[in-house]
Amino acid sequence: MRWIDLIHRWAGGLIGLLLATLGLTGAILVFKDQWLRGLPGATDAPRQDVATLSAQAQAAFGGEAPATSILFPTDGFGLARLSTGKGAGAYADQAGQVVTRWSSKWERFELWLFDLHHYLLFGDAGKTVAGIAGLIGIGFVVTGAILWWRTRRSFRWRLVPRRMSRPAIVTHHRDLGIVFAPLLFLSMSSGMLMVLKPISGAVFAPGQGSAALTAPFAPPDRRGGALAASPDWRAMIAAAQVRFPGAEIRAIALPRKAGDLIQMRLRQPAEWLPNGRTLMWFRPEDGRVVDARDAQAMPTGVRASNAVYPIHAAKVGSWPWKIAIAATGLALTMLGSLSVWTFWFRRGPSRPGRRVASRPAARRVRAG
Repeated sequence: MRWIDLIHRWAGGLIGLLLATLGLTGAILVFKDQWLRGLPGATDAPRQDVATLSAQAQAAFGGEAPATSILFPTDGFGLARLSTGKGAGAYADQAGQVVTRWSSKWERFELWLFDLHHYLLFGDAGKTVAGIAGLIGIGFVVTGAILWWRTRRSFRWRLVPRRMSRPAIVTHHRDLGIVFAPLLFLSMSSGMLMVLKPISGAVFAPGQGSAALTAPFAPPDRRGGALAASPDWRAMIAAAQVRFPGAEIRAIALPRKAGDLIQMRLRQPAEWLPNGRTLMWFRPEDGRVVDARDAQAMPTGVRASNAVYPIHAAKVGSWPWKIAIAATGLALTMLGSLSVWTFWFRRGPSRPGRRVASRPAARRVRAG
C-alpha cells in the first residue's frame, strides 16, 4: 500500500498539470456550439435539400478563395465550416455567404483550444503524449480508489477543500476523486483509445491489429482524372441521398493530389458520430459514383470504435451527458492542479526524505 501511495503521489506531482489542462480544455469544448452561436446564422436550422447543399458546395469550391473541403451545418450549429488549407478557413451561412475568415488557427479560439486539447500544440507527438497521459490517468483512478478504501469511513462530500492546507486538500482530493472515478475512468479510457491505436486495435479488433479498424475507410484503389471546372454537385448529392435514404450529407472533400477521388461523408440516423463514417467516392472529372461504404454494415469492432468519440466529446446523450462530461473535466482540472500544488508547494511535514521529530523528542529538545 505504501508503494501505491508513493507512485500515485509522484506521478500526480509530475503530470498533474497536464491532466488539468486536458480536463479544462475538454470541459470548455463540450459547449463549443453554444458559445459560437453569436456568429450570424449560427442558430439557423440546417437544411438538407439538394438545392441548398449543392449551392453551398458550389459557393465553397468555386469562390475567389476556393475551399478544399466543406463541413455542412448541424442541428446545433447552423454554419458550414470551410477549409482552405494550412490552418486557414471560414464559416459560411447556408446561402453560401462567408461570415468570417481566418488565415491561421491562432485567430479562432475554438481551433487552437481543440489543438491544445487534442495535440497539446505539438502535432502528432503531442497527441501521443496526451494519449499516454490518459493511460496514466486510468492508473490514477485505480490506485486512487485503492487508497481511498482504507479511509472510506471519513468520506465527506465537498465541492472544494475546506481550507488550503495540505491535509484538507488531500482529503478533498480522495473524496472528490472517488465520486468522479467512474466518469474519469470512462473519459480517460475513451480519449486514450482514440489516440493509442495499438491499444484500440487490441480492444476492438483482437488478433487483427489497428489496421483492421482503418481498412474499411481506405479509399478505393482507383485513380480519378482532373477535377472538372464546374463539378455537378447537385447530381452527386442526389446520388448519395438515393444510395443512403435518410442520411445527412455531412462533408465533401476535394482530391488532395492528382489521381485522388472526391470524397463525401454521410451520417445515417443510427450513427452516433456527429459527422458519421458512411462514405462515398466520386470521379472528379464527371461525378460518377466509384464506391460506397455503409458504416452500419461494418464489423462490430469498427462500429464500437466509432462510438468512442461521441461518448468522449458528449456528442450523444443530450444535455445530461454534456453536463456530466463537462463536470468530469472540471473535476480533473481540480484534482490535477491541486495535486501539483500539494506535492511541490504544500508538502508539509510528510515530505519524503524530511525527518520530523516525534512529539516526545520535540519536548525534550525544548526542555533542554
